Amino acid sequence: MGDVAKDLAAGTVGGAAQLVVGHPFDTIKVKLQSQPVPLPGQVAKYSGAIDAVKKTIKAEGVGGLYKGMGAPLATVAAFNAVLFTVRGQMESLVRSEPGVPLTINQQFFCGAGAGLAVSFLACPTELVKCRLQAQSALADSSLTGGAPKYGGPMDVAKQVLRSEGGARGLFKGLVPTLAREVPGNAAMFGVYEIFKRFLAGGQDTSKLGRGSLMMAGGLAGAAFWASVYPTDVVKSALQVDDYKNPKYKGSIDALKKIMKVEGVGGLYKGFGPAMGRSIPANAACFLAYEVTRSSLG
Repeated sequence: MGDVAKDLAAGTVGGAAQLVVGHPFDTIKVKLQSQPVPLPGQVAKYSGAIDAVKKTIKAEGVGGLYKGMGAPLATVAAFNAVLFTVRGQMESLVRSEPGVPLTINQQFFCGAGAGLAVSFLACPTELVKCRLQAQSALADSSLTGGAPKYGGPMDVAKQVLRSEGGARGLFKGLVPTLAREVPGNAAMFGVYEIFKRFLAGGQDTSKLGRGSLMMAGGLAGAAFWASVYPTDVVKSALQVDDYKNPKYKGSIDALKKIMKVEGVGGLYKGFGPAMGRSIPANAACFLAYEVTRSSLG
């Protein structure tokens, strides 16, 4: 198999592992990010991550934690295949000689390039996912009687295409998606390589065991979210915003309004579940990628 085919296959397996492990955490993150700010004298629908988990399971069953997984599951192959393949090809371009390890700065650069490429797949996928995850938090029982607005991923896509400007509607939130994916993936792949070399005691990381790979992958995932989390909050706010009566004019306006109403803390809503997700999910992703890539020769 060629390197591109190997990266495609290994990236697909890694992405599937990441999704299965991490999706419930992501659901809670989006619910916390998107719940309306309570009026004076009222309390928030969810007081925190644990409360959101309890109320989600009570209202929707355990399956509620996996709501919206259809969209990323349908595209996880393409997303992670592009991410790891673009990174692999950029490594080949910047490598001075075949077999020579990249510098840490080059790893950051390759991660940023991979993030740029996947942003255009991530944006519509995330929009569909966030709409499904957030609809219970945003439901206005006085208007809808508690009935869900969307019946599933395809229904979200159809309604957006029909009522929100066609294909352009699926790319709502592209700017903050780029602002998340480019620096986030630069940090993730750079930190991953830093910790692999640290654990290996040098540049040769080929002998690292599975536990070490999982540790490096988990820390890399934490680096992703720690570096870009506020942009994810802005992205989610834009993507679940009402099309006909929008609260936000764009990314900067959303940032300003969140800060004005909720302060800096508003930019870190759901940060706990995001970090709780990132470590096991990315540990699973990188381990699955490395094991699959190695098995393919």
